[in-house]
Amino acid sequence: MLLAARKNGLILGLFALACTALLAGTHALTQDRIAQQKEAQRLGILNAMIPKASHDNDLYSDCTLVSSQQYLGSSDRQPAFRARLAGQPVAVGIETVAPDGYSGAIHLIVGLAYPEGTVLGVEVLEHKETPGLGDKIERRKSSWLDSFNGKRPGGEKDAGWAVKKDGGQFDQFTGATITPRAVVKAVGNTVQYFQRNKEALFAAPSQCGGAQ
Repeated sequence: MLLAARKNGLILGLFALACTALLAGTHALTQDRIAQQKEAQRLGILNAMIPKASHDNDLYSDCTLVSSQQYLGSSDRQPAFRARLAGQPVAVGIETVAPDGYSGAIHLIVGLAYPEGTVLGVEVLEHKETPGLGDKIERRKSSWLDSFNGKRPGGEKDAGWAVKKDGGQFDQFTGATITPRAVVKAVGNTVQYFQRNKEALFAAPSQCGGAQ
């Protein structure tokens, strides 16, 4: 009986070990696949914002990490993908956070032209806003994000850089003002960050270490 118990225990142990190894292997494979999908998503967004004809470097490799709770909405370091032509700065795509969305943080990437900081494009990377209301920040739901293209705030106190309900130039959504207000503020803050730090940003060493 004791021998049988030991045998059963050994079988269970080997089974548990095999399951652990299988889970670890699956996690590793899944993690690599997720990283590849994330890289492809970022590259697609960056190439749409910053046309390949405008730069001659690898955007995804020429990446540095930046941080600003005040202007980028998080104390975490965010990737900034830099575009250069013949070694000279052309544009940048900065990941940023709107911390005050209706249902939590809204993660964005903002494309900006060098040196003035004109917005080249805005895309939402992740959000939890209410379906049918706040999710109009998604490209597949509306073209609202295009309203930023070609614009930049005229300073930190630009009253026009706000939703129309607050006296600004950007449309809000019917029944959902908090979401667009948060995105407008985040984009404006990202422009301010860029204008204050653009030289240091382009001088910083590449440090993203591959896919984010």
